[in-house]
Amino acid sequence: MPDERVVHDCGVPRLREPELDEILAFCAEDPIERVFLEDIARRGLGRFTTLEEDGRLKALCHSGANLVPSGEGCGAFAALATGSRARMIIGEQGAVSALWEAARHEMPSPRADRPSQPVYVLETLPAPGETGLREAAPEDFDLLLPACATAHREEIGIDPLERDAEGFRWRTRAQIEKGRSWLWVEDGTILFKAEASAWTSRAVQLQQVWVDPAVRGRGYAQRGMRDLCRCLLAQVPTVCLFVRSENAAAIRVYEATGMRHTIFYRSLIF
Repeated sequence: MPDERVVHDCGVPRLREPELDEILAFCAEDPIERVFLEDIARRGLGRFTTLEEDGRLKALCHSGANLVPSGEGCGAFAALATGSRARMIIGEQGAVSALWEAARHEMPSPRADRPSQPVYVLETLPAPGETGLREAAPEDFDLLLPACATAHREEIGIDPLERDAEGFRWRTRAQIEKGRSWLWVEDGTILFKAEASAWTSRAVQLQQVWVDPAVRGRGYAQRGMRDLCRCLLAQVPTVCLFVRSENAAAIRVYEATGMRHTIFYRSLIF
């Protein structure tokens, strides 16, 4: 009986489940664009499928709560998309676009389509922000949970405490316990916070950069970013993140911190 995981096209390309060392070698070819894929592979989360041609891995796709494709020929992962209940398809713009074009006729329309999201990177130390930034502690959970939920709602348009309260509470607590959450608090107000969505030996990818709305426009975001990047660049060579193209205020903060734009991501939200 043929292996159902294998798909042939003119006898050359095929889909299969990769070994960890193959995933890591693929990610090493572009460690910034693929930072999330490497991080999640090392943690053994979700399922990976590769597209192989002539003995070479051309593309990789992670299947979990989200679908994250990368590489060339990602339209080959269409069956993964149509058979999943992914909340998002997200990743490098060309890879996401190829997958979506191949799968769109068998999938519901996305609630939001966000192309051309710039990816920013920083490799040199910015000037000190002189903040009270620190790593979050377990006792910060009750303060951080509503802030993280608000940041998620502002970014995605869904309240995670309504959609999956238990899961979101677990993920927020896990970020704190793993040293992937930072904040700057004064008088009970969060002047700056951020989390790491991925962490490898080559890069840290940040997410949910947020300042309490009551104190926005006072320069806290830029100062907090500078101090967070200084902290992280002492541990890895690159800090990166991606941002909605219309979020001009955030882009000004990142560029003022010294970050430079590299590639584009695209997000399809269902």
